[in-house]
Amino acid sequence: MKKSLVRHPAVAGQFYPADPLALRRMVESYLDPQAPKTQARMAICPHAGYIYSGPVAGAVYSRLLIPEEVIILGPNHHGLGEPAAIMPAGAWEMPFGPVEISAPLAELILDESQILSEDHQAHLYEHSLEVQVPFLQYLRPEVKIVPICLSWLRYNECEEIGLALARAIRAWGRPTLIVSSTDMTHYESQEMAKVKDSLALERILALDPRGLLETVATNRISMCGVIPTTVGLIAARALGAQKAELVRYATSGDITGDYSQVVGYAGLIVE
Repeated sequence: MKKSLVRHPAVAGQFYPADPLALRRMVESYLDPQAPKTQARMAICPHAGYIYSGPVAGAVYSRLLIPEEVIILGPNHHGLGEPAAIMPAGAWEMPFGPVEISAPLAELILDESQILSEDHQAHLYEHSLEVQVPFLQYLRPEVKIVPICLSWLRYNECEEIGLALARAIRAWGRPTLIVSSTDMTHYESQEMAKVKDSLALERILALDPRGLLETVATNRISMCGVIPTTVGLIAARALGAQKAELVRYATSGDITGDYSQVVGYAGLIVE
């Protein structure tokens, strides 16, 4: 029996409003109810403060049919806990109300992977997974999540986790979405960010996880969620994904007007 814990919001009132009504208005402002919907295998979404990355995240979530279970993969910005940490039971308290962790699906994933560890410490202060949850809750109030927080891993470790996710999802036998949380280039000029990010996006659009990891390393692209994205792509490919689509790309400069030091935000869906 996995230990059942309640995680409290780490960045409500900072990255997004803590007040439910203000949060609802903000999320709604980023969503397009008329957008065509798809049952995607995977989505790639940014995780900055909503005023910066909300329009890109909203463009992606507008396209998705959200199933009851969503696996969220995010980078570990704080270095706490295990390097590959899954929170396998309990709930996340959020402004829209509690979100249950899908313990049976988490158990299947843990059974399939030798690298993932049961650990809640990595999740305590991590914003990259948390900021995805209000969008998921708004669109599917009864959604259940499996949160997985990943530090730097070698490609063979990414592959082990990605293939384990695919086997677990197949065994689960129900529609399951993987959300990989990442921002793109950090604190370079708009011009350089677009050049570097286009190299990484090219590999994602080619469904090439190994190429993505190598391209990011070779070109020193400060894509914080390259590991979650690599793992997600491996899983999506193993589950039969055929194509990726860039839904939207933007930078913080598009909001602030300062193009000298920007952060890049990309939103993609993989079907």
